[in-house]
Amino acid sequence: MILRMSTLFLRTLREDPADAEVPSHTLLVRAGYVRRVAPGIFTWLPLGWRVFRKVEQIVRDEMDAFGAQEVHFPALLPREPYEATARWTEYGQTLFRLQDRKGSDMLLGPTHEEMFTLLVKSEYSSYKDLPLSLYQIQTKYRDEARPRAGILRGREFVMKDSYSFDVDDAGLQESYEQHRQAYIRIFDRLGLEYVIVSAMAGAMGGSQSEEFLAPCVSGEDTFVRSTDGLYAANVEAVVTPTPAPLSVDGLPAAHIEATPNCETIDDLVALSNRDFPRSDGRAWTAADTLKNVVLKLTYLDDSTDVLVVGVPGDREVDLRRLEAAVFPATVEPLGEEDFAKHPALVRG
Repeated sequence: MILRMSTLFLRTLREDPADAEVPSHTLLVRAGYVRRVAPGIFTWLPLGWRVFRKVEQIVRDEMDAFGAQEVHFPALLPREPYEATARWTEYGQTLFRLQDRKGSDMLLGPTHEEMFTLLVKSEYSSYKDLPLSLYQIQTKYRDEARPRAGILRGREFVMKDSYSFDVDDAGLQESYEQHRQAYIRIFDRLGLEYVIVSAMAGAMGGSQSEEFLAPCVSGEDTFVRSTDGLYAANVEAVVTPTPAPLSVDGLPAAHIEATPNCETIDDLVALSNRDFPRSDGRAWTAADTLKNVVLKLTYLDDSTDVLVVGVPGDREVDLRRLEAAVFPATVEPLGEEDFAKHPALVRG
């Protein structure tokens, strides 16, 4: 399509948008690719939409190449399928809920596993119809608590989701590898630097999960990679071997000492080295201490619990990894009002 610049619907901006947090958001707005409608909701302008459709076509090409078939589900969905899988409640406040004029509960789809499964169940009745891979490119809705990073973490976004239906584990593994190779070709065609890492399945479930991550300074995921490049994993999914237990035979007996006015681990280390020197002559370090990190668990019914996590003094609690372990509950640090409710909890 040939279009004259004089007729192109395009306005660029000289100033950075006030709400932009990352360079990609700034550039998309200033170059006239997108415009913000509300937090986490954007309009795609002609240039941006043209790029968007080209990316979609690359995805379609590679999915179709191994025999996957495209379908399209509605975004407005009934409550019942998601109630059957408990995700009507598990998604908590992230789910956009509404009622039609008859009072029936509905939702805006955050993901479509239930709908794919029900569709295949209603259409196929024999294992001879399998294997089957279906996919869609569809708008999803999630009421993010804090939409950020422009189009990267929005409340309305487009997702390509794909599902395979297989007779046995061997067939499932073959379908998994077909999808994996398709994603490799997609990222290669897009010219993106990427790394494939082990990940946690989270709310999606499943026995195996990998993520394709494009390294960038504004990303929200952190991954680790071995020096030989043979292992990479999202920090949420890193598995470390349990160390061998250390013998305490021959060590001095434990005793309790007062540590007043020690609000930080550094304070505790300094006090210990000054007043309680080690018997082996080595200086105390943060790794020799234990700190209790006090957190608040919030459940789907909005009830709460206090959770205390003990970690070495030189370590921090990975909140995302902890949330994956306690899902569907959420985790956050205790605020001032929480300490007021629990006078037995003392800082320091």
